[in-house]
Amino acid sequence: MTIPFIKAHGAGNDFLLTWAQDAPPDQREEAARDICSRQTGVGADGWYIVAPGAGGCDAAITLYNSDGSPAELSGNGTRCAAAVLVDAGAAGAETRIRTGAGEKRLRLVERDGRLFRFEMQMGVPNCVPGELRYALPLGDNELLEVTILNVGNPQCAVFVADFPENWTSTARQIEGHARFPRRTNVSFVRVLDEHTAEARFYERGAGETLSSGTGAAGAAAAGILRGVLRSPVRVLTCRSPLDVRWDDVKLELSQTGPAEIVAHGDYYWSWYERHIRDEKRR
Repeated sequence: MTIPFIKAHGAGNDFLLTWAQDAPPDQREEAARDICSRQTGVGADGWYIVAPGAGGCDAAITLYNSDGSPAELSGNGTRCAAAVLVDAGAAGAETRIRTGAGEKRLRLVERDGRLFRFEMQMGVPNCVPGELRYALPLGDNELLEVTILNVGNPQCAVFVADFPENWTSTARQIEGHARFPRRTNVSFVRVLDEHTAEARFYERGAGETLSSGTGAAGAAAAGILRGVLRSPVRVLTCRSPLDVRWDDVKLELSQTGPAEIVAHGDYYWSWYERHIRDEKRR
């Protein structure tokens, strides 16, 4: 089976996008694992199915992580979807997209060829008081202070003076911790000044990523709630900065960042063909 795709990235966080009519009708979790493989597939942090919108939305998108698991939301990925829609003439400067975390509104700030910059309404962050400074047990009687919150998907922010060498192994341990039965996204955050933070991201179902839109939003919101950051916050990722604002009236986060379309092509999904043959033999 041939799966057409468009590849785009937001600040280095890369995604493959396939129009719904071109996507396999089933076995999509398997397809996501195969097409996102960096060794035997096209390679990406996640795969989107882009379907026609309804109720005033320009499109509806479904996201699968690179391990095949479904995800509610990606900030970088939603901007990539908006870029694809605008580039195809399927949306204008004001874009509305239905995600697994509800409708998201995006505004095109600027465009240079296939490089776009969008402001995206991220929604209202949710953090209960007891989880603003939560002591997470990691074994051997070690307690790690974290901030647990939700910005459309689950986030766990760890504030550090410097990034530890073993931050990825610690993040992996946090991602699958029993405290998070559905796993969580993890960010390590280093505050530089009241409006600037540097972050490293370990995404649920994808592992270490160069950037994370929801991770940056969660890191900024956690820092503001803890009193160590003030809006607006520039989050420095490994690739490009992401700018986060928190509206004091609506209590809603917005984020401005890039999305760039870099390739399109066809993925030859041989697993599906073998699967269909095996099914017919049974």
